[in-house]
Amino acid sequence: MKFGMGLLFSFLVMTSAEAQTPTTGSSQGSASTQDQGVATAQVVPADSGAVPNRFRAYYLGMPLEELKKALAADDLFLFRGDRDVSLLPVREQSLIETTGLSFIRRAFFQLREGKLFVMSFSLNLDKIDHYSVFTSLTKKYGEPDTLNPQEAVWIRGNVRLSLERPLTIKYIDLTVFNTIIEESKVGASREARLREEFLNDL
Repeated sequence: MKFGMGLLFSFLVMTSAEAQTPTTGSSQGSASTQDQGVATAQVVPADSGAVPNRFRAYYLGMPLEELKKALAADDLFLFRGDRDVSLLPVREQSLIETTGLSFIRRAFFQLREGKLFVMSFSLNLDKIDHYSVFTSLTKKYGEPDTLNPQEAVWIRGNVRLSLERPLTIKYIDLTVFNTIIEESKVGASREARLREEFLNDL
């Protein structure tokens, strides 16, 4: 396994999604339950009209071992097993970074406590363009909740789907993400207090 190289990616995911606080989402679709052996996750189908929490065989909440098996069996990725898995220097997080084929250039899967909470796909600009992807997403899920020159964002329930320039799609589990944000705030506050106490002792 690789160590530490995913820290920057973790930070970029944080700053990107932190700018979008989930408020109200329209027309939240019903979730269907799939038996995944050890873990059972609520999976929203991509054709349900709601923002999906899955792409192909991959879904938010997916266990690490199941994710690795799915990647190994998927001819859309050149997954190399544990060589593509990094342990992040943050609380119980890991990252799978793998090369894609055809329409996907690179893929990132970030997990916490062994469960997938971020999927990020950098698409191949030689094979697909931003306008086509944006048009397809808008047709499926309606107008984005947030639209600016950098990204379009759809939020439904605890799922955040974003299309970022130049051409990256991200799926984020906001329940897990917001928990991480709150924990980081508590940690920063404690660090500031300890710093102040140290300065007072001088």
